Amino acid sequence: MRKLLHIILLLVLVSSCGWLRGGGKAPEAELSAQSTRDTVYPLGFCTDSFRVVGGSIRPGDNFTAWVTGLGLDRNKVQALLEACDTVFDPRKLRAGNTWEAYYSDSTRLSYIVYDNSRIRRTVFCCQDSLSVWPYTRPVEAIQKSADITITSSLWNDMTAAGASPELITDLSDIYAWTVDFFGLQKGDRFRLLYTENICEGESVGIERVSYAEFLRDSTCLPAIYFDQGDGGNTYWNEKGESMRKAFLKAPLKFTRISSGYSLHRRHPVHGTVRPHTGVDYAAPTGTPVMSIGDGTVISVGWGGGGGKTIKIRHNSVYTTAYLHLSRYAVQAGQRVSQGQVIGYVGMTGTATGPHLDFRVWKNGSPINPLKMESPPTEPILKENMPALDSARVSYKALLKD
Repeated sequence: MRKLLHIILLLVLVSSCGWLRGGGKAPEAELSAQSTRDTVYPLGFCTDSFRVVGGSIRPGDNFTAWVTGLGLDRNKVQALLEACDTVFDPRKLRAGNTWEAYYSDSTRLSYIVYDNSRIRRTVFCCQDSLSVWPYTRPVEAIQKSADITITSSLWNDMTAAGASPELITDLSDIYAWTVDFFGLQKGDRFRLLYTENICEGESVGIERVSYAEFLRDSTCLPAIYFDQGDGGNTYWNEKGESMRKAFLKAPLKFTRISSGYSLHRRHPVHGTVRPHTGVDYAAPTGTPVMSIGDGTVISVGWGGGGGKTIKIRHNSVYTTAYLHLSRYAVQAGQRVSQGQVIGYVGMTGTATGPHLDFRVWKNGSPINPLKMESPPTEPILKENMPALDSARVSYKALLKD
């Protein structure tokens, strides 16, 4: 009987040693490990098992100062830089961007997560095996509609309608050539269908406006998104005409360009070096000067060294000015059309001879008029017109009345 008990005990011990030799883990431990391996962690590691500290990049911080300040051993910095490879450029560390540092045993730095943007993040593994990988937050594209009637300002009314104010930029670009956003009136109305990108419950931008309408009194100006795949225009009206308009290449018939756009030109009268943010067209006194595009005259008067000057706002993007005129042909507040005569060449102000000093501003900053890109204005291809009309009908049906 005693021998039988010894045999049973021996079998139990052998059995126990068997699973220990097979992996050194009890069956419960193996199950737990398997569950961990099967779990997908968005950042690539279990964030719940670490102490987390958050902050943002300080002005003047470089990559080395940042990671060592968080606790990375200086001897590991070069290896981490090499691990960045094509995943992250350490030179593009931006002040103000946020980060999270994950510590094990309270003080040992294990991971750093850097927010490149509201969507993109970079994960730095600072443990024995240094590595770097990107992480992109999931983004959901949601189709939305909005109906905004102007009562005070487009910004306030857009917000009151529950739409993102970011839509203002899209609308001003789409309607830049047909709607004066500085002259919106009470009762003007925008109806639109758009796609907004949502990341973790927050808006991260407008992907596209698919369809829009601008309504004033009995006038309705639709804009339909349709990409022909040729890299050109993507917004059209119901007739298939481009929503963009072209500018004239020059505002007058001239004999020569006497002075070009330069940030370091020696002034012909004063002799000092100063920027010349326009183009001088030499032409006889009295030569008609034309507006290069449709717009509103915002000022007519004396412009100091520029003499008699006319300034025209064409849309929410472009403004032009015509200097050294001998006389005017328009008044402030007047609406002008492309090619309309607005004044005549002279040499008023500081000038050595009759010429037109022509200037252009884009989004408030001066640009070289000779390098200004005039958008193509060709209509949509005939074969695409049925698809455009079908898209217009479908989009319009999705808008609430």
